[in-house]
Amino acid sequence: MLKAVLKQIAFLRRGEIPAEDGARYYSYEDTERWMREKAERLRTSRHMGYPYLVHLETLASCNAACGFCPYPTLERKGTRMPDDLIEKIIGDLTAVPHDLPFSIAPYKVSEPFLETRLFDILELVRAKLPSARIYLSSNAAPLTEKKMDRLASQEHIRVLTLSVNSHDAVEYEAVMKIPFDRTHARLVALHERAAAGAFKFPIRITRVTAGRAADKAFLAWVKDEFPAFTATIFARNDWIGTAVTQGAHDVVPDAPCHRWFDMSIMATGEVAMCCMDGLGEYPKGNVRDQHLLQIYNQPWLIQLRKNLLSRRQAGDPCNRCTYVSW
Repeated sequence: MLKAVLKQIAFLRRGEIPAEDGARYYSYEDTERWMREKAERLRTSRHMGYPYLVHLETLASCNAACGFCPYPTLERKGTRMPDDLIEKIIGDLTAVPHDLPFSIAPYKVSEPFLETRLFDILELVRAKLPSARIYLSSNAAPLTEKKMDRLASQEHIRVLTLSVNSHDAVEYEAVMKIPFDRTHARLVALHERAAAGAFKFPIRITRVTAGRAADKAFLAWVKDEFPAFTATIFARNDWIGTAVTQGAHDVVPDAPCHRWFDMSIMATGEVAMCCMDGLGEYPKGNVRDQHLLQIYNQPWLIQLRKNLLSRRQAGDPCNRCTYVSW
């Protein structure tokens, strides 16, 4: 238990979990400043030439149908990336210097624990990419006892995020379109293991904001029922206009975007503009016939990272994107 608590404290100190309200973006000016500062730090690093984060969607499938997510309208639903393409992408990433930390998120608009190959992919990453850390994000419903056992053996996961979004069963099922009782049972089982120190990484429960008062009630529920987890409120984004919901930010930040240092690979092999290009309407290339770093280092993308213009002056689609994050 002590080991798990110490890991959560270290996680908080790194600034990855917002404090107090659970959502720093309530101050829009602070959010803009943070995005600008992060982009500037990345520009002065070796991530000018190598991605900071790679989203790798190997199976375009999700068991939820959240209204604030573009998944319900996804044309590539069910698309399964071939094994040889997964191996090719990981092979491309071996060109990243082995002393340069970067992150891999094995999902995009998808639920990673529906991917039967997930743990084989994580093992391949561990073997081939020693500087890579894994970010996992799940709605928790597919986390069976067997998958929890396998998670406990993973040592290179940076954080497991559980997108729960509501502690009220009626609201939860309206938002997520999956049964609350099953998800709650999975959370209880996972928490028992986390409290016993079974996992080598922190776990956080998240909610996409639906109002500050409701957000605070959610944070209190997590603190009371799942104290071994941390809780975070995420901003509501509109996915460049493809998933507009009430409460989503509607102002393009007057700042550059740290997502220009990412790669967002869809199950088709196409590389989307960014994480917010959920439908893949603005592809930058295709890893089927291009080296991943060739796509990342196209001249126009290098110029975005080099000049760090305000998103409002960066051209389409960035000048229409209201995405904010911490």
